[in-house]
Amino acid sequence: MRTLTVIMPVYNGEKYLEEAIESILNQSFTDFKLLVLDDNSSDSTPKILKAYQDKDSRVVVITKSKNIGPAKLRNEGFEIAQTEFIALMDADDIAMPTRFEKQLQVFRQHPEVGLCGSWFTIFGNKKEKIIKHSSTHEALRVHFLSSCGIGNSTVMLRKAALGDFRFDSDFIVAEDYELWSKFIHHTTFYNIQESLVRYRWHQTNISQTRKQHEKDAERIIKKRQLQRFGIDFKESNLEAYINAVSLQRNLSPEHVKLAIEASKDLKERNRKTEYYDLNIFEKHINKVIIRTIRNASAFNKDFYAYIKRESGYFQYIPFIDKVILFFKSLV
Repeated sequence: MRTLTVIMPVYNGEKYLEEAIESILNQSFTDFKLLVLDDNSSDSTPKILKAYQDKDSRVVVITKSKNIGPAKLRNEGFEIAQTEFIALMDADDIAMPTRFEKQLQVFRQHPEVGLCGSWFTIFGNKKEKIIKHSSTHEALRVHFLSSCGIGNSTVMLRKAALGDFRFDSDFIVAEDYELWSKFIHHTTFYNIQESLVRYRWHQTNISQTRKQHEKDAERIIKKRQLQRFGIDFKESNLEAYINAVSLQRNLSPEHVKLAIEASKDLKERNRKTEYYDLNIFEKHINKVIIRTIRNASAFNKDFYAYIKRESGYFQYIPFIDKVILFFKSLV
């Protein structure tokens, strides 16, 4: 039996599919099966997959008779995989040659780790950028309060740790964030501090409807995590708590104040429960609140007085920002 199954969903991926597959087949670690799930493609994707299947026994192709979406395809891959480890890969990204070797080394050296990701490089835009997510489990748990700290195409996991966790297609624009935000509370996460995947950026026009769906999905995900503190959420206070852990620009002074008061409550609850690492959690909230103050939609003397005397955050604001805040409040 092979050690690793690589799950790659694809739909009409003819433009970049060969480059993605080649990056997998040319890995320094070779004991894997590449499971490609074709979501009823209508371009030359099936022809490309047939050619690879014919020349490399590690490539296994499953072709769907109707389009079901990437979340369900990955879940099907989870069910099919009979190997100790599972890796995810998108059909337009590129894996660095030592990706699998380095991730498996982490698993062998740290048996407590259930999911291993890495930094990744966004390319295809005007300038390449390395996304450097937190490395340690405790830092990642806090990171997930505001955004997904794992690049989906960098994921490798132990199948035994995965259990019954699956992607939820109801979160179609944020299914990875939804899954990993739950999974991280059941196993140890780690990100290798090196870019092991090149993530292709596409210039697409994202509709306002899709943006709103993503915002709504992320709101639910963040709420679920904050509920671990036992907060009785109402519509009137939910946004304040979310804004305390996740930056929202252009808040009114009144909404900034609500976020600050919610942040104080969260800090106190965490000091009692120690659910999150105290130092990492408070540093995260301090950073969010300071940036929220800096990006407020308006400034006035009363707001400045509150920030200085009542907020508890004035001491953390850099001197130059204190000066800017003061003069903005005078205008």
